[in-house]
Amino acid sequence: MRNTLCLISCSFTAAAVVLVPQLSSAADEPLIGLLDAPPVGPIAHYSANRAPLAPSALVRLPMGAVKPDGWLKQQLVLQAAGFPGHLMDISSFLNKDNNSWLSPTGTGERGWEEVPYWLKGYLGCAILTHDPKMLAEAKIWIEGAIGSQQPDGWFGPGKGRTGVATDLKGRDDLWPNMVMLFCLQEWFEHTGDPRVPDLMTQYFRYLDALPEDKLLLGYWPSMRGGDQLYSILWLYNRTGEKWLLDLAHKTHRRTARWDTVTDTPRKQLPNWHNVNIAQAFREPTTYWMLSNKPAERDGSLRAWSKIRELYGQVPGGMFGADENARPDHTGPRQAIETCGIAEEMLSDGILTSVTGDPLWAERCENVAFNTFPAAFTADWKALRYLTAPNQPQSDHATKSPAVQNGGPMFEMNPHSHRCCQHNAAHGWPYFTQHLWFAAPGNGLAAYLYAPCEVTAKVAGGTLVRITEKTRYPFEEQVALTIHLLQATRFPLDLRVPSWCAAAKISINGKPSPLPAQASGKVVRLERDWQDGDQVVLELPMSVRTQRWTNNRNTASVSRGPLTYSLQIKEEYRRSGGTDAWPAWDILPASPWNFGLTSDAAAAFTVVKGAWPADDQPFRNEAAPIQLTTMARKIPNWKLDPRGAVNEVVAQPVKSTEPEESVTLIPMGAARLRIAAFPVIDNGPDAKDWPATEK
Repeated sequence: MRNTLCLISCSFTAAAVVLVPQLSSAADEPLIGLLDAPPVGPIAHYSANRAPLAPSALVRLPMGAVKPDGWLKQQLVLQAAGFPGHLMDISSFLNKDNNSWLSPTGTGERGWEEVPYWLKGYLGCAILTHDPKMLAEAKIWIEGAIGSQQPDGWFGPGKGRTGVATDLKGRDDLWPNMVMLFCLQEWFEHTGDPRVPDLMTQYFRYLDALPEDKLLLGYWPSMRGGDQLYSILWLYNRTGEKWLLDLAHKTHRRTARWDTVTDTPRKQLPNWHNVNIAQAFREPTTYWMLSNKPAERDGSLRAWSKIRELYGQVPGGMFGADENARPDHTGPRQAIETCGIAEEMLSDGILTSVTGDPLWAERCENVAFNTFPAAFTADWKALRYLTAPNQPQSDHATKSPAVQNGGPMFEMNPHSHRCCQHNAAHGWPYFTQHLWFAAPGNGLAAYLYAPCEVTAKVAGGTLVRITEKTRYPFEEQVALTIHLLQATRFPLDLRVPSWCAAAKISINGKPSPLPAQASGKVVRLERDWQDGDQVVLELPMSVRTQRWTNNRNTASVSRGPLTYSLQIKEEYRRSGGTDAWPAWDILPASPWNFGLTSDAAAAFTVVKGAWPADDQPFRNEAAPIQLTTMARKIPNWKLDPRGAVNEVVAQPVKSTEPEESVTLIPMGAARLRIAAFPVIDNGPDAKDWPATEK
């Protein structure tokens, strides 16, 4: 038994690894440690950071190294069969005739963000579902992008006005190319196509030659320059060409400063557009890899925390910015764009790999499980532009000024919601990619959990395959089976969520209890792994409640990583579209205006139902885990004249209506939702709910 503590410094903590002293570490048993973040160590078989970049905490595996299974695979199958997989037949922006993205000279029409936005998710879905028709379709667009490169290095649309939503013309607008670079990186990691790093090298040479004041001109490029920075560092890690670091510095200098959060009113962030925030807040920590300055390292966390402090005091992991965050519009009826949700998931996944901080993974799954699924119909045949924690009606009528955007922002419609229509489908592909990472010490790390299988190289270049059997986040057990041709010693890192106070691990049936301080940390298992070894991680889930004291004192209810919403019966009414791809209004067919009579955890009963036969647990009527509790109706809580829910008032409130039992389902399964609840208190301090006009 080792009787010393192993203290290894890393970029985020002075004591990143602590061996659990009560656990045996004989030669045939695992050495178990708790990590706040990964220690510095080799990641030899994947493109880890080259000096002078900060050593990689984790390295993302290529798209396709992790194969989805179970409910996660079903999401991708539905996505492929739904509107994202057929958007080329629905959207005029994907019309191939005279499309600028398929032009060898960059001329033509439809040359802005829509094509690469769509391709980003379409290609990932094609790789993960192994769909040959989708892969062939994706290749057409990849070949078009590669074939568009000019002798001076420019690629993509570049002649005349290329964007509808920008005043920039031609080559000044670098934003669409930033998105296409992500697609090309996916393609390279899947195929090894050498033309991709060649194209990127020539393109970045073109950008490097631009005077600094000509780089990242305009609103969208300057806000989202972090995407370009990420791609520059991606290429540097594969080629080692030092001039790329100068371009990275220049890109950072020309990008909006997301790392300068202050307490000055309304100047805490450089911009309040929800997608800019969700996508661009990761830039400071991305740049930290190059600068090695703690201020940049923590800049993304400061930006994330500020937007949550001001507009994110709601369940579901997102924030209220229904186009833009607005002063005095902070309640749970404020919504978020669907592509903002997907971009938040991607940012959280990237920040997990850059920092190794398990809290970024926890933030990712909060959004992925509780907000993202509800932005689409359960069959993935339609989406809506805006989704809110409290949204008991979702129809085509305008909801402005309750939300900022006018128009049919709540309608489920595959034909509209232009940016989200094309962009949102990358949510599950990148989530799948971020389930597993290459870890220091030439091991593997699981930071997110879902049914899947990962194949990757570990110590000595040995290929390991690990099958992950689980119904997490609906069930508590994650079972891993290791497949090897020969015994190999390598570390295996597993995240313990911060909400789990009594996690357990068993290896080949032998339990190894974890101390309470394992919550929110990563467990490192290191041993000589044999073919057929099994690791079972138990993550007991208990009901917990939260009062949003800075936002009307509403209450939310969670169990494990899932937060719960009132189950409202959903009535779908055809509102437009085509027979093949209809649009829908969703109206409440049961009462929704309830307040909880208690927010104590003991007031909720867990009801476990059958697992859905179609492997789609994010359906209102098929949620396999439900909660029941007592509630009272609030008669004065109604919809406003446009069908938006009137905002929750400050708690506590009175109701003399009779108590009745209500059912709560996971937020992700609730297209109509009340997730930030009023709490009934008929005591002397409670207030009457003010009368409202429907």
